[in-house]
Amino acid sequence: MASFAAQAAIRSKWTDLVESSSFEVPGEVSSGVRSVVGWLKQASLEVRQAGRRTLNNLSGNNMAATVTILHYNDVYNIESRSEEPVGGAARFCSVIKSFSHLQPLVLFSGDIFSPSMLSTFIKGEQMSHVLNECGTHCAVFGNHDFDFGLEVLSERVSETSFPWLMSNVIDNETGRPLGDGKITHVVDWNGKRLGLVGLVEQEWLDTLATINPDEVTFLDFVEAGKKLGAQLKQEGCDYVIALTHMRTPNDIKLAENCAEVDLILGGHDHVYEVQKVNGKYVIKSGTDFRQLSKITLKFPGTSDPETEVEVEVEEINVTSDIVEDPTLSKLLEKYSDVMVGKQSEVLGTFSVPLEGRFECLRRGETNLGNWVCDVVLAATGADLVLLNSGTFRSDRVHPAGPFTLGDLVNVVPMRDPVVVLSVSGSGVLNALENGVCQYPKLEGRFPQVAGVSFAFDPELPPGSRVDPQLVRIGDEYLVPTQQYRLATKAYLHTGCDGYTIFKDAPVLVDEDECPELGLAIQNHFEAIKMRLGKTKRTSKHRQSLVTLSRRHSLVKMLDSNELDGPPPLRRASTIETPTHGHAMPRLTRRASLDDLEHDSCTLTPRVEQRIVRLTPQIRQELLLERQRIEADSVIQEVEETDSISPQNSLSRN
Repeated sequence: MASFAAQAAIRSKWTDLVESSSFEVPGEVSSGVRSVVGWLKQASLEVRQAGRRTLNNLSGNNMAATVTILHYNDVYNIESRSEEPVGGAARFCSVIKSFSHLQPLVLFSGDIFSPSMLSTFIKGEQMSHVLNECGTHCAVFGNHDFDFGLEVLSERVSETSFPWLMSNVIDNETGRPLGDGKITHVVDWNGKRLGLVGLVEQEWLDTLATINPDEVTFLDFVEAGKKLGAQLKQEGCDYVIALTHMRTPNDIKLAENCAEVDLILGGHDHVYEVQKVNGKYVIKSGTDFRQLSKITLKFPGTSDPETEVEVEVEEINVTSDIVEDPTLSKLLEKYSDVMVGKQSEVLGTFSVPLEGRFECLRRGETNLGNWVCDVVLAATGADLVLLNSGTFRSDRVHPAGPFTLGDLVNVVPMRDPVVVLSVSGSGVLNALENGVCQYPKLEGRFPQVAGVSFAFDPELPPGSRVDPQLVRIGDEYLVPTQQYRLATKAYLHTGCDGYTIFKDAPVLVDEDECPELGLAIQNHFEAIKMRLGKTKRTSKHRQSLVTLSRRHSLVKMLDSNELDGPPPLRRASTIETPTHGHAMPRLTRRASLDDLEHDSCTLTPRVEQRIVRLTPQIRQELLLERQRIEADSVIQEVEETDSISPQNSLSRN
């Protein structure tokens, strides 16, 4: 056994390394995390504590040993499906238990608490039983595990019997890993010490509807893997495993650039794939309880560091001939009728009736369509939203007053994934043309929109009904060659309902990284409760209530008017009282945005002339309005240029 003095020297050496280490931290970090040194110190402390607990095992590390790992990722529905492999949580659990004689280490790579229809009602509670009964030993968070917010995630995690990892994302509010996960975890398994880290990519982190990206600090997963892997090896780990939740290209990048990690067990991509990159395996183990990986690590009985650990990988399919695990089946029985009992739960209270009749939704703008599209716009940060009216299924007017979970299921009963596409201005026009081409038939393709307004003439032939001069995206008129971020349903991205223009559009944010439609609406109600102080939640992370376009419009208006002061030309010729700093404009902006959020809490959606049926008179009025807006814009640009010209600056001085 290594002497205590030698081990102390190793710790001291690593402590010095930690004290001198730093990451490039993007943006401003809160007082809770002034630098990433605190993160490194916590990581070092975790590993040192694990090392102290099992120092007496170090002497056997040169012995031959075999470690079996069972790995899975991205599981959502506890029910089985009809085609093979049928999956199902209870069958999956039986497979896991069938390997108990091998004393397997069971590892999970994220995404379990959402989305599914059952999770819509009970926020992933059923999955805590699955994780525990399968004997999971460690996991990394996935993007969908944050779907219901940090407080719900914390509750779910407290129900599980193993540690969760989040090694490279810091919550600036708490100064700890996001989700209060661990940075590293060390296990001694069959005579070998294994170090675990949990790494994620920034791509999906930036899309979380319930997490403010400005309130977290992301650490590059390669750099984090290098530092943590080296630390784990320093503390006596024989093998370092990265549990990841990121796309395959990023897993490959990690494998190519991080020698300190020996094995990458990934998630996020719903595929089964095994590849060897830079001498190490990168493994994804399928989805939805249909597959898992049995990984065998064979450690040689030698101290030679050049001797590699032999890795064997076997795909296990969960087929219909497998008997369901009776214990888990019994635990899940109570959820079979839960949806019925949950339907009376009140989500929020509307001040006005909601128009959900097909005859209105499929022929024009409605306040229900506007409100749902606004929610999606705020949740995704897109420039515009287009949903087909066939999305809305209740076919009735919902009275003002309490709006329940049952009402929501009646309005949007299907699990509708959302995507954000890059669509040109001409593509947007094409999509709008498709939306109105069957008018006045009650076709489900008729659009409900947010972030865009347009006018169409039903008397013109299909394909030329939308006037391109009258289409506006936010505050600006449509530019055919400009690319816009358009949020829509994954269903329309496939070209359904005639929206073939979306089929080949580049995907900016895919359905795995966007909240489902029903979930976005639930989170909106929850955000209102948080905003009004009607919830026990303490974290400030929540889904945005106000769309980016409305925020930008407000800031633009305040900037152009300099906080409701005189217009630029008049300001230039007016004696002004000098101000020091920018505190007042910032405070006014914050107060105005705060008012905007508060207004959105009143739940009074209305028709706002986003979709206009043209007559000759209306067309003329709208064209005159465009001329007036463009003329005002030119005048303002000239005034602003004059107000900051050197001559005017000198005259004011």
